[in-house]
Amino acid sequence: MTEPPALTHPEPVADTTDWRLIVESRVRRARTDLAALPGVPGIDRERAAAAAALDVVDATLDHTDRWWRRPGSWWSGWRVERCWRALHDAEVALAAAEPNLAARLPGLCERVAYVLPEPDRRRQALLALQPETPPTEADRVVLVDALRASFDISDEVHAATRALRNKMVFAAAVLAVLNLSFGVLGSVRPQFLPMCAPADPDTHQSLCATGGTSPAPVEVWLVLLMGAAGAAVATVVLLLRRRPSLSPYVLVGYQALIKVLLGALLAVIGLLALGAGVAEGITSLRTQPALLLWAIALGYSQQLGTRLLDNYADRVLDRARPLRGEL
Repeated sequence: MTEPPALTHPEPVADTTDWRLIVESRVRRARTDLAALPGVPGIDRERAAAAAALDVVDATLDHTDRWWRRPGSWWSGWRVERCWRALHDAEVALAAAEPNLAARLPGLCERVAYVLPEPDRRRQALLALQPETPPTEADRVVLVDALRASFDISDEVHAATRALRNKMVFAAAVLAVLNLSFGVLGSVRPQFLPMCAPADPDTHQSLCATGGTSPAPVEVWLVLLMGAAGAAVATVVLLLRRRPSLSPYVLVGYQALIKVLLGALLAVIGLLALGAGVAEGITSLRTQPALLLWAIALGYSQQLGTRLLDNYADRVLDRARPLRGEL
């Protein structure tokens, strides 16, 4: 029996991520199982399929993109998803060739039951198998179909998580451009975006964010900063309630960025609304701290909208977690 080849990857340690560590660990485990398969006839096809799939994983992990191609690879996620799909193919082939399938059946059933819903007939057929009964060829076909279906769902969720991450990146880029545009416009034309609100309804005197009575070039930037500060409080809440995730794609950083950028934008829009008298009779803004406090509160108000995004991201990440028994 030959020893399984060691994995040697030329990439620096700094490039190692959680998903890569998991994949490498499972590749070593799969190669050990492959080497332990007895040389009995009838499993040559499964043995060759598992070895070929593991070679794909090794080649993908060893691949190093040129620097100008790295953004495209990151955006497409081809390395992550190719590794997982090839690894799943190898594990399906190993399960099909496993001589002691009856002993491994409880663990394999747990994997499938974690993903496939109860009405799924493949799950029902697999759970109906008895570990104490030697599996037949038909039982192996049932196992392969159910295991492959569960892995396919896991791979599709990885793609859905990547698509959500890319949408977040695009949304954050749009918000960043809007914030930058408002800041530049406020610096060039302060009168166009006055960050002021009525302070005395009798004299019609206004109070601006910098404490003066007329717009100043830095006011929009100041309001953007206050709105971002208010949104940062909501970001801390997000980080505290976020559970650790072993998904190949981490979304919490992009969620936090969207909160901060959206909070800054809402602070500017909200102060424009206050200056237009939308809240007249409801609020009284007679001091600069009160105006800045409103900007912070408006920045935090983005939580009302981004909470929906947080809940959706939580559901996606829960589905993208590795299957039970995969770690």
